[in-house]
Amino acid sequence: MPKGSDLLVAALENEGVDRIFGIPGEENLDVVESIRKSSIQLILTRHEQAAAFMAATHGRLTGKPGVCITTLGPGALNLTTGAAYALLGAIPMIMITGQKGIRSSRQARFQIVDIVAAMKPLTKLSRQIISAKTIPAVVREAFRIAEEERPGPVHLELPEDIAAEECDDVALIPPHPVELPLASPLALDRAAEMIIKAQRPLAMLGAAASRPRSTSDLAQFVIRTGIPYFTTQMGKGTVPGGTELYMGTAALSERDYVHEAIEQADLIITIGHDTIEKPPFIMGDKGPKVIHVGYQPANVEQVYFPQTEVVGDIGASLRLLADRIEDKIPNAQALLPLREGILSRIAARATEDRFTPQRLVHDVRAVMPADGILALDNGMYKIWFARNYRTRVANTLLLDNALATMGAGLPSAMTAAMLYPARRVMAICGDGGFMMNSQELETAVRLKLNLVVLIIEDNAFGMIRWKQAVDQFPDFGMTFGNPDFVRYAEAYGAKGTRVGAVSEIQSTLEQAFAGGGVHLVVVPIDYSENERVLVEELRHRLPAPPEA
Repeated sequence: MPKGSDLLVAALENEGVDRIFGIPGEENLDVVESIRKSSIQLILTRHEQAAAFMAATHGRLTGKPGVCITTLGPGALNLTTGAAYALLGAIPMIMITGQKGIRSSRQARFQIVDIVAAMKPLTKLSRQIISAKTIPAVVREAFRIAEEERPGPVHLELPEDIAAEECDDVALIPPHPVELPLASPLALDRAAEMIIKAQRPLAMLGAAASRPRSTSDLAQFVIRTGIPYFTTQMGKGTVPGGTELYMGTAALSERDYVHEAIEQADLIITIGHDTIEKPPFIMGDKGPKVIHVGYQPANVEQVYFPQTEVVGDIGASLRLLADRIEDKIPNAQALLPLREGILSRIAARATEDRFTPQRLVHDVRAVMPADGILALDNGMYKIWFARNYRTRVANTLLLDNALATMGAGLPSAMTAAMLYPARRVMAICGDGGFMMNSQELETAVRLKLNLVVLIIEDNAFGMIRWKQAVDQFPDFGMTFGNPDFVRYAEAYGAKGTRVGAVSEIQSTLEQAFAGGGVHLVVVPIDYSENERVLVEELRHRLPAPPEA
């Protein structure tokens, strides 16, 4: 007779799960044995937080929930940051945690924490499985909830006595396709009328535009309408064929060069905008009108309150909207003349002989093919890559502009390298963020991944230190020492290289990719550009008045 754990693993296979990330404990041993006998690969990580980041990245890149597993108590609590990462980032993920037996307990309250309650505010659903017979239905429902808009994490707790419980065979529930509803004709007509009448229209591509199922239709909308567009940080790369209409990325909320176009626009079509992202622009009483195109209605915020909404399947809705307005927008490209000036100023000083952020972005772009994937940790360099790094394929710049947590860069890159072994994958981490999950170098080496890890070294929590200076606080409490990163990498069985001169950045990265395996490259950074460009230069940029 099958056990509860057998039903769980069979249900996961039924959902197409081929790998599970995590660190099991004694409460999961029946599940571990069931995994051993299955087609699913157990990927043992060195910290549960990293397992959650890896599972979430699997969901982000494939659109299908990634799965992670931990024991009870302390192991399960280590998933909480990853749960929030997936919840805020709208990423489908399933978390499976163990628990002591619920029918009887010989260990009293040892290690027992109410994980189901702890996970409720961090997930779309958190529940304990209390009967082996219910497992196929519970798992099917968990995947449905994790995948449906807005996607997110689901937590299932499987007590050890339920995992070991024998029961009759229970039929699995096959997944079935679910088609999202289309926007109403009335909403499409209203939006079309606004776009046709606009004097200076502009489109914006947000985080939800990066869903794997949306990007081709979205690109066609931009090309068919000819309306220039900008992106949020998490919406980069979604229009591979429309680069001549690209106006920039809003790495800041206001005053950057891309905001010259935003400030002159009288209509902004936000496609897939999720207000969980740091605001790409701030609406005000005198600002442009906004059309919200999304899977779900807009969350009205103080800085975002669209006048019209087109709610439904983004791709299909955009096709219907383009049918209404193609070749009927007389002022479609009114803002396009601003493009050259915006992009040239953003790209300025990218080849200087200094370890500046601009030079680093330039050289990394030079070694990455169009389908190469960068996974960024969280730090000051994230703003520079969001602002300056040009993408041509969706989900080739993985950054977190929702929870914006440190420690996710390396695990995210590892998942990308597993899913796309033929593509170049690079993790870009500050020295602070890298050390939060640096132990996963061992996991990457053990899995024989091809992965370059670029560490930007400034011996400080650089973003907070920069903000401290901008707000005119004394320089205090943000600096630290580092290990010898080259020897650190070698201790894990990886390769390590320290870049000594600016001219060596590109060649070092090329050699790292050519050599295969896990290769850690350390580069220093001159963050004086943060103050010069992001504070002083932009402070003197006055908003351009709208044309009459």
